[in-house]
Amino acid sequence: MSGTPVYTSKAAPVAGPYSQAIKTPTAIYCSGQIPCDAQGNLVEGTIQEKTAACIGNLKAVLGEAGSEIAKVVKVNVFLTDMANFASMNEEYAKWFTHKPARSCVAVKQLPKGVDVEIECIALP
Repeated sequence: MSGTPVYTSKAAPVAGPYSQAIKTPTAIYCSGQIPCDAQGNLVEGTIQEKTAACIGNLKAVLGEAGSEIAKVVKVNVFLTDMANFASMNEEYAKWFTHKPARSCVAVKQLPKGVDVEIECIALP
């Protein structure tokens, strides 16, 4: 492999056979983060609170990889209900003030029954 797996205990543990991220010389590819705390407990509350938990996990993974939210260049957001789009955007905008490229898609189902998952690519 031409990349290094990244793991931090400060983010949600992985739910399968994958790494929290892979760091390469040119980019950090973060796996999707669901609204869980570092112990794997699902975060309850509004879509804003769940979005914040996802992004907080990404922030911890990026920090472990030597990067940060400000270096994110691409984000993918997965929602189980597009009715949550505006509320998700409200929280998302607080974290990604530099407006990286982004996709947001509706999916039928996400792991552990959550309603939002977020992944990203960042510069080292």
